[in-house]
Amino acid sequence: MTMPVTNVSKDPQAMTMTIVADFPVPVRRLWDAYADPRQLEKFWGPVGWPATFTRHDMYPGGESQYYMTGPDGERPAAWFEFIAVTEGQSFEVLDGFSKEDGSRDLESPVMRMVFAFEETTEGSRLVHTTHFNSAAELEQILEMGMEEGTLSAMSQIDAVVADLQSFAAGQAVTTQLIGEHQVRLSRVIRGTLDEVWKAHHDPELLRRWQLGPEGWTMPVCEVGTAVGETYRYEWEREGGQDRFGFTGTVLEIEAPHRSVTTEAMIGQEETATTNELTLTPVDGGTLLSLLVTYPDAALRETILATGMADGMETSYARLESEVLSG
Repeated sequence: MTMPVTNVSKDPQAMTMTIVADFPVPVRRLWDAYADPRQLEKFWGPVGWPATFTRHDMYPGGESQYYMTGPDGERPAAWFEFIAVTEGQSFEVLDGFSKEDGSRDLESPVMRMVFAFEETTEGSRLVHTTHFNSAAELEQILEMGMEEGTLSAMSQIDAVVADLQSFAAGQAVTTQLIGEHQVRLSRVIRGTLDEVWKAHHDPELLRRWQLGPEGWTMPVCEVGTAVGETYRYEWEREGGQDRFGFTGTVLEIEAPHRSVTTEAMIGQEETATTNELTLTPVDGGTLLSLLVTYPDAALRETILATGMADGMETSYARLESEVLSG
């Protein structure tokens, strides 16, 4: 097992534990491993306890929600709240446990963690400092196995950052099933955060790229840009055949990072999904993560079987080539 950790220090007076680890990759590569939930899942949990992130909003005020799955099926859950983010250099979060219903367990310890990324002659260094509320809490958390668990988790980072291809720009939409009725679709779009956000919320731009296969047009494009507003998109083949569309309501929106909407095919509103769109700057562009929650597993399977991911890939490729390239 590779162990990049070079130093662990505990200071009861300062109520901190600091872990220093070195990696033979550029700072940006290491940063992106923490910014991309697909990669973070591969090393956030200790060996044998893989993590699943159902939310990961890496911007000030953003949240992350995740659970780890133990060898016997246990699923302890936790959350982050991002206090500060300086892209490529550092981020700071509050870190706590979640209750079974997903809400924050504020009766358990809530720690403050700072992750600082530095360039070295050999690559990059991560300085991970956890701040506790008291010396007693530090001792309590250490007795729970936090140090061993963190070191076990970090032993997996080298393998993740060595993979230079799977998460790079230019890869097609990836699909990951989460739980029984969710799916996460991800892709790095070659464009800035603001450009990709605008392309998803400007009707003129949407009509140019969100078309799926060749031969379709978008005669109706009504965008919702505030909580409570509705949107309506309709497509048809050139010539006016096979018209269909989707409608929904904006539940949350925080430009240019995150939006949450409902979505239902027009005429089939009883099968509405909840779509959580998150945009995150990464090397080569902007990581788009779309978490879709379906009413049940059967509908998820039915929709994915229609070639949903392939249709999205066609549209995103058009977005890059016909909208963002110029």
